[in-house]
Amino acid sequence: MQPITGMASYPSLAGKKVIISGGGSGIGAGIVEGFVRQGAAVAFVDVAAEASEALVARLVDADIPPIFEKCDITDCDKFVACLEGLMERLGGCDVLINNAGNDDRHSAQKVTSDYWDERMAVNLKHQFFAAQAVIPAMQKAGGGSIVNLGSISWHLGLEDLSIYQTAKAAIEGLTRSLAREFGRSNIRVNTILPGNVKTPRQEKWYTPEGESEIVASQCIDGRVLPVDIAAMAMFLASDDARFCTAHNYWVDAGWR
Repeated sequence: MQPITGMASYPSLAGKKVIISGGGSGIGAGIVEGFVRQGAAVAFVDVAAEASEALVARLVDADIPPIFEKCDITDCDKFVACLEGLMERLGGCDVLINNAGNDDRHSAQKVTSDYWDERMAVNLKHQFFAAQAVIPAMQKAGGGSIVNLGSISWHLGLEDLSIYQTAKAAIEGLTRSLAREFGRSNIRVNTILPGNVKTPRQEKWYTPEGESEIVASQCIDGRVLPVDIAAMAMFLASDDARFCTAHNYWVDAGWR
């Protein structure tokens, strides 16, 4: 596959106030960097301080360097308070990227009530309450874009991910509900469904043989990268996507 030699530029993103959850590494870091390169004012939260601070340091020379706030998204009250603080620092919120999640493997037979609650908190609950927190600012600004990160996993029915896949399936319903309820406020809500994205975290789950099997199941050779998910997120956040809402957008190289 040919390397990426250039990315689209979206003038409508320059100066936009963007908040991203789970932005310190992997897909989230790619999204943070993408929006920063577009000239957006980016704030992100993560629990991984070291990786997040390294990302900020790498982008310190940007026109508008990103803001990082350490925050545990599973503590909903503290998370919402953190978002409110970031909106105050940014002066509002035009774009919310609900990226944070965790795909630890688990056996359905070993799931406890506490584990269920913790998995839903890290993969689903925070997306709703983040949207609830930023929507008033978007309404005040005359509109906005919310991008939720779903997953191809439940569409494929992968093993050892029953709770994760339940949460990710629900995100698609959440997206359509919010899009309908707030569309008249010019707030667009969409879901990105990544395929298997090559990140350090994903590499711990797959052997080289496993990666080869994934690529063989794709329509296109090569591995999906964080920059590919960022490209879709930036499009959906831009004015170019002004009539895109309530839908899923797949970035999976045709993995079936």
